[in-house]
Amino acid sequence: MRPLSEATSRIASKNFSRKYIALGRVIKQWQEIMGDEFADKAQPVKLNYRKGKQGQKATATLDIATSSSYATILPYQKGVILERINRIFGDKWITDIRFIASTISEAPITKKRIISPLTTAEKKYLSEVLDQVDDIEFKEKLESLGKALIKDTKVERL
Repeated sequence: MRPLSEATSRIASKNFSRKYIALGRVIKQWQEIMGDEFADKAQPVKLNYRKGKQGQKATATLDIATSSSYATILPYQKGVILERINRIFGDKWITDIRFIASTISEAPITKKRIISPLTTAEKKYLSEVLDQVDDIEFKEKLESLGKALIKDTKVERL
């Protein structure tokens, strides 16, 4: 005799592993599914599978968490989203989408820092330091390194 917990965990792991693999596939392709406009405004949360009645195909519903304001906008995009999902993963893989108003963790918006080019004083300093190097190829590499170091120190000062 074996404990019931062994059989339960074995059966559950087979069923749940397929479900989470499918959700992982959706998450991996999320940017392509939602497009640039909505990808960071919503997150896939859960896949709900329902077995079809005799002779009918099983259905899958994707739950998407989004803010309450986007929960009113995104249902209008439901057809487009379903079309993209089924184009990527195969016909009728997910049959419905449900939008859930919730707080989502948005990726922090990173602003690109604009680094100004080297000033004339910085260029003059760099050329004075490198005047003693005779090898042209080595001098170019050192100059490139020097420019990068000067730019890095500018970023740190910002």
